[in-house]
Amino acid sequence: MSSVLGVSVGAGAVRMARPHTANPHGHVEAHSFDLQTIPVAEQTVEELAAEAIGVTLETTPGIAATAIAYRSEQHARAVRAAMARQQLTNYELVPEVVAALEFAQSTGDIRGISSLVVYDLGSSGLTVSVVDTQSREVRYSERTSDISGDYLDSLIREQQIASGRIAHPPDDAGLAALDGLCREAKEQLSSNTAVALPSEQGLVLLAQENFESLIMLAIESSARMARDVITRSDRPVHGVLAIGGCARIPLVARVLERWMGVPVIVPESPETVVARGAALLARPVMPEPVVAAAALDAELSPAWLSTPPKRRKREISGAVLTVSALAVVAAIGLGLGYGPQVLQRDSHSEGSPSAPTTTAPRTTTLDPQIAVAPATPTETPAESIAAPPPRRGVTTEPPPPPAPGPNTIVVPGLPPIVVPTIPPEVFPFPPPPPR
Repeated sequence: MSSVLGVSVGAGAVRMARPHTANPHGHVEAHSFDLQTIPVAEQTVEELAAEAIGVTLETTPGIAATAIAYRSEQHARAVRAAMARQQLTNYELVPEVVAALEFAQSTGDIRGISSLVVYDLGSSGLTVSVVDTQSREVRYSERTSDISGDYLDSLIREQQIASGRIAHPPDDAGLAALDGLCREAKEQLSSNTAVALPSEQGLVLLAQENFESLIMLAIESSARMARDVITRSDRPVHGVLAIGGCARIPLVARVLERWMGVPVIVPESPETVVARGAALLARPVMPEPVVAAAALDAELSPAWLSTPPKRRKREISGAVLTVSALAVVAAIGLGLGYGPQVLQRDSHSEGSPSAPTTTAPRTTTLDPQIAVAPATPTETPAESIAAPPPRRGVTTEPPPPPAPGPNTIVVPGLPPIVVPTIPPEVFPFPPPPPR
């Protein structure tokens, strides 16, 4: 039996969800999922997600569709590039907000709510969106990295160092290890009243009451941001859907409900809501035969068919312009009386003015293109003489150019041009005597 795979690509981890039960009608149960969390180390999260998906598809037979949730267009482009490097094509991208809404509607948690605030507080930041649950249209959305799970971890770290129980780590590796310990303490305080975690630098000791007072200002700032987003959306809301790993903290729901005045829904395992919603939206992606056929046609087409039409039009226009320019030059030369010499010289030089002439020049009289029928045996000698012989072989020398004079204009590369002298005007009667 085929199954589907949903993936959420977060800054701190890649989460994968695969429903393992289905009813006879083919619908999956929203609460029955195989979940897997892969923490991000030195590798980029998109590359890690693509490799994890490739390994899962190879080792788990029967996965017919994969859906990957994305946060923004930039995030989607990075995921596509990573999937292309792994040569994976049978997948689709879905917005994180839509995936979360799909899961909440499948569980019935938001039944009867037409306008909803999706409050997503994860390790890298906070995203607040106002969504129409009927059309699934995002009315308004904002994101900030000033409030995040990593920021809450840093608050615990600084408080533990300031208390004197924890020594400041000497290097980056020790600092990263301490941050991981503070993250574990934050997660345990979601269900415990106190934690005590030993480390190389000392004991991380923190009560839930102290933890809530430590993060109260940050959580209230996030609630203020959510209220501002509602105001900018200019739409009333009837509920808040709190997701992300930090939604597990009980203080978050209490503060949001106090600031919003509407019910706050926190699903079970809120950090995996997006991955499970993406699994519910996964559909097989079939290759488009039209695109494949177009690529095949392009490969089999001759080279001259691949020339863009605009480029061919430009090349044809340039040829027409060149022929037109030559025609204008020839017409000017013929009008001045020395066009044949110019054309004859140009045809033999081929761009080299000093090239020697190897054939005799032609006459200045143009040969008419007249076809003469061959003489028949019944022709008389007079009729044969009347037909003029072809004059193509005549090699009469052209007249010498006029000697330079006061009325002669010399242009380099052209024969001398003689300007005729205008004779003085002759009056029919003597001019009047001078006064």
